[in-house]
Formats: sequence, structure tokens, C-alpha cells
Amino acid sequence: MGQLPRLVATDLDGTLLRSDRSVSPRTVEAIERVVAAGGQVVLVTGRPIRWLTRVYDHLGAQVPAICANGAVVYDPIEDVVLRADPLAPELLGEVARRLRAEVPGINFAVEIADGREMRHEAGYRIHRDEIPEAIRAVDAPEELLSAPAVKLLARAGVQDPDAFAAVVAGALQGLAEATHSSRSGLVEISAFGVTKAAGLAWFCARHGLTADDVVAFGDMPNDLPMLTWAGRSVAVANAHRNVLEIADEVTLANDEDGVAAYLEKLYPVT
Repeated sequence: MGQLPRLVATDLDGTLLRSDRSVSPRTVEAIERVVAAGGQVVLVTGRPIRWLTRVYDHLGAQVPAICANGAVVYDPIEDVVLRADPLAPELLGEVARRLRAEVPGINFAVEIADGREMRHEAGYRIHRDEIPEAIRAVDAPEELLSAPAVKLLARAGVQDPDAFAAVVAGALQGLAEATHSSRSGLVEISAFGVTKAAGLAWFCARHGLTADDVVAFGDMPNDLPMLTWAGRSVAVANAHRNVLEIADEVTLANDEDGVAAYLEKLYPVT
């Protein structure tokens, strides 16, 4: 990539956001500089739509978002979903059947209504940032798997995240995508072929862009498809070892505003 990127694609947690989940003023200014120069910025995240409000409050700019690891493309200005690629109920049932047979004590949650709501089994541990009015525990597994879900979440107590993700991916090979973006043993499952790269490629095609027009930032295994696809890939210094291995470049850690530091070099103050 010998010229300025036409699109900046960035992960949120562990990448653009600091560890306290804030967006620094420096990062806000860097993104505003990209937009002022005629570039596009897209958030590419494992987060559901309902978790973006606080990010937009910090960010100011209502830039598009590719959510749920590529399953949902969201326009915050119009508050509309441009594209969704969920797991169908029949597929959810088969995925759950395979994983219950493979992993004793596994518990599930589903992101439904394009990620605006979540349903979970009683034994599933809820994230500390969850929005209470958007979630509900279900009494029967059949109810959990009865509606299309943009993401299936799986936990089985304390697990090594890489090892657990490998077990889940092996059980679902050829059926669904399995990845992780946390260090708590949570595995995120999407429909087969649905990744951050696929969602970003769809968005770029819609805007007449190619991979060569994109610089992408990330930190965790769920970012690997996007970083591999983009014309230029940048890992933050705190990234997972697998991300550091494949990235074209490494910038500062998220708590040091690594994305902003990199963008400032591309878009210097004139």
C-alpha cells in the first residue's frame, strides 16, 4: 500500500479502546483527521449492536460498524442493519448438539434480533457490561435455539481460551465458524463463512473499495481473517501472539493509543 488508505478498519476492545473501555481524546482526533482527509472509518467488532452506544458517545463520529464478527453491518446514523447473516434455528440445533456431546457442562447464549437482544441458559455467566433490559434467561434449550442468531456464545467454566476454541472449532468444522476474542474461555460461533473479513469485504464492495484500499487494526484471534484480508494489517503491541505473527506492522499498545499513533503518521497535522 503505497498511498493513503481509503478505509480504516479497526477492532474495538483491546485495540481502539483503552482497557477501561474508553476512547481517548487523541484517538477521537485521529479519526476525525482521517474523515477530514476523505477517508472512511469502520468499526469491526465482535460486539453486538446494543454495546455500541457508549462507544459512539465517546467517539462522537457516527461511523459504520461491522458487528458480531462480521454477521451484522450497521448504519448508526439511520439506526438500520444493512446486512445480517445469522445462524438458522436448524443450524443452531445441530451446533448445540455437537458441542454438548463434545464438551460436558457447556452453556450457551444467543445474540438475536440482529444483536439487539440476548437469550441465555441459566448457567451461562453474563458479561459485566451487559444491558439488563436486553437479556433474558430461558427455561428450555428449545427456546434458546428457536430464532435466528447472529452469534452463538459458548462457555464451559474456566478454560484456556485457545485450547477451548480449538476444541469447538474441531467439533464444528465445515458447519460453522468458531473463534474467540477474550481471555476468559468464551468461544464465539457464527454461520459458516461469516468472519470479520467477509463482513468487511461486503462493505468495501458496496463502496467500490478493495482490500488494497484498507488498513486494518486488531489484537485477537477473531481479527485474524480481517488482518489477513486487508491490504495493510497492523497489530497493537498487546495483541495475541498469533496476531503479532501475521501482522504487517505493530503499533503501540491500546492503552498507549496505538491506533491513533499509527494514524497520526499517515495523516500528519499540516
